[in-house]
Amino acid sequence: MVAIHRAPEVWREMGLTDAEYHRIVELLGREPNEVELGMFAVMWSEHCGYKHSRPVLRLFKRYREALEGAGFENAGVVPLDDQLGIAFKVESHNHPSAVEPYHGAATGVGGIIRDIFTMGARPIAILDSLRFGPLTEPRNRYLFEHVVKGIGDYGNCIGVPTVAGEVYFHPCYSGNPLVNAMAVGVVPLNRVIPARADVPGSAIMYVGASTGRDGIHGATFASETLGEDQEQKRPNVQIGDPFMEKLLIEATLEAVETGAILGMQDMGAAGLTSSTCEPTAKSGTGAELELSRVPLRELGMTPYEIMLSESQERMLLYVQAGREEEVAQVYRKWGLNAVVIGRVIEEPILRVRYHGEVVAEIPPDYLTKQCPTYYIQAEEPPHLRSMQQLALEAIPVPTDMNAVLLQLLGSPTIASKRWVYEQYDWLVGTQTILPPGEGDAAALRIRGSERGIALSIDCNARYCYLHPYRGGQIAVAEAARNVACVGATPRALTDCLNFGNPERPEIYYQFEQAVRGMADASEFFGTPVVSGNVSFYNESEQGAVYPTPTVGMLGILERPENAVGMGFRQAGDVVLLIQAAGVSEQQGLGASEYLYVVHGLERGVPEPLNLEAERNLHRLLVELANRRLVHSLHDLSEGGFAVALAESAMVHSIGAQVDLPAEAVDFVARPDAALFGERQTRVIASAPPKHTPAICELARAYGLQCYAIGTTGGDRLQIALQGHGVIDLALAMCKQAYEGALLREGGADKA
Repeated sequence: MVAIHRAPEVWREMGLTDAEYHRIVELLGREPNEVELGMFAVMWSEHCGYKHSRPVLRLFKRYREALEGAGFENAGVVPLDDQLGIAFKVESHNHPSAVEPYHGAATGVGGIIRDIFTMGARPIAILDSLRFGPLTEPRNRYLFEHVVKGIGDYGNCIGVPTVAGEVYFHPCYSGNPLVNAMAVGVVPLNRVIPARADVPGSAIMYVGASTGRDGIHGATFASETLGEDQEQKRPNVQIGDPFMEKLLIEATLEAVETGAILGMQDMGAAGLTSSTCEPTAKSGTGAELELSRVPLRELGMTPYEIMLSESQERMLLYVQAGREEEVAQVYRKWGLNAVVIGRVIEEPILRVRYHGEVVAEIPPDYLTKQCPTYYIQAEEPPHLRSMQQLALEAIPVPTDMNAVLLQLLGSPTIASKRWVYEQYDWLVGTQTILPPGEGDAAALRIRGSERGIALSIDCNARYCYLHPYRGGQIAVAEAARNVACVGATPRALTDCLNFGNPERPEIYYQFEQAVRGMADASEFFGTPVVSGNVSFYNESEQGAVYPTPTVGMLGILERPENAVGMGFRQAGDVVLLIQAAGVSEQQGLGASEYLYVVHGLERGVPEPLNLEAERNLHRLLVELANRRLVHSLHDLSEGGFAVALAESAMVHSIGAQVDLPAEAVDFVARPDAALFGERQTRVIASAPPKHTPAICELARAYGLQCYAIGTTGGDRLQIALQGHGVIDLALAMCKQAYEGALLREGGADKA
């Protein structure tokens, strides 16, 4: 047994437990030196090692196959047609954004973009999912404004449009905002670059920006709970340079065309350590590095700092032997570093030298496959059962439904995010079909293909908090419904699983149940999880965030010109309500935005999801779009029917007059439930009168209910229940409430 001479404080400060340190000593047969200890610390962090999430992620079929096989690449790739594929992935940058919101958000975008072009794909779109505390608090307002600016500035500078997203506000995010960024790219299917190092003798080439001291132990920082010392964590946050990233994109895509690049890995979390040990571990090979060749921008950097730095805009290439100069010339033409710093070797060892002296020697498997796996006994939160109960008789029915609708339209989570998306250049690249705010998902043409794509990102965290399993299912279903509403067939998804401390049994319960719900839904819909990210320890002194398993969905548009928006397009169209049959469990009020905003309650359960009906709805929506039978499609989500109808009316300022019949709503005794309840699998459509019979006939063929409930036109929104008017508002009043909410809350007047 090896004697331990190092003080426990050393490895504990790096985030390693005593048992993990002793395991490292056992593996090596000796104590690790400082460089090796740092490498183990970052690779065995939760952020890189997935040591608590790995058992649960096996619920996803594609994850299970990857864990049992060679592992995931930098991003998932889904075929678009016979020639092109779509690469996409979502990741979090929560902790850095809490400490340094502008740079944290900007480097989150930069990092996820690099995951796309390391596949050999040209980035074409960015999406974001953001969560903040109430904007009435100055700190939350500061975080919100600077995160949005960081995303906008980085994306705009590199010329990749930010085309869609979501923003939620809730007190649980006050101490720990969530910043999830998704990127999408196009790649020739015969030119996909793996994150592997299969060929001994091939060159390991460092390209991009020089290495500095920023971001050291960033992966460790992302694997711990935020506390009072978070300001001291600023050195852990990387600083991005979008202009350098743009050069790196163009140089890399040009270098890929040479055919000399065998593998590629972004130097993201854990920097040079992860970008060498992960590809070699997948391939069963090793690597020899010489750190004195690494381009540095700061004097006196130690091997420890070089191996752990997370400086941005850097990549590691695995290049065919003898073709190093051919590739290097491409990067130098773009003004970038391109230096051979090592070779792939047959021996499965990662040997790191500095001026010829060996400073680290570790088998890559020790850093990756030998990372410990923890099995936590999940326990249902003790408060959950009581919070799921909802005494409807104790909830008063408001007398003024006009006021309720205006209150909901003006609540920050539902209200227009125009202030956000107007800071993003969504037109750059000229492939975007639907402007932000005009469709349930983004729709893009793809050059070189007759097909297009639709993209959405979605999650209702309150659903996941009150019923993690149903919440996980609904996150997948709504993201799929969103792309189907623009006419695209849901094809695959990426996820970003944001949770609290997994070592707490009640948090692990939320995680396991939500993932189980997502897995069941994605399997049923045929939309596999092809990439993703887990972000744990999203907690502060105020407690854990609500479980937020964000889903980024990719849909395929057979004909981009058939893409459908959410707004009513002309007066005189018929308004239709398409929905699944069935009786509501809590009249749609459980876990609803209405219950929270109007009554201050977070109770009940989200409505159960009929997976077969939901899948049939997706297929129906795609057929309606392809046959050009509808002018608009909009799904019902937060705020229920009345909010969705108002949103469709406000897009092009075309009003509507509708009357919900008794058979369309099984709880008309509560008008608030009929108007604002959040039942699943429902869509509002508008269509020319001549198409109404065909639409209803198709809906019935798919086993769905379809009701013609009114017409479009005028400048008012009028809703009746069984002939009894309950809402009558000028569209101008609705728009005033909807468009001005973030200004009133203080989110934009300081920016």
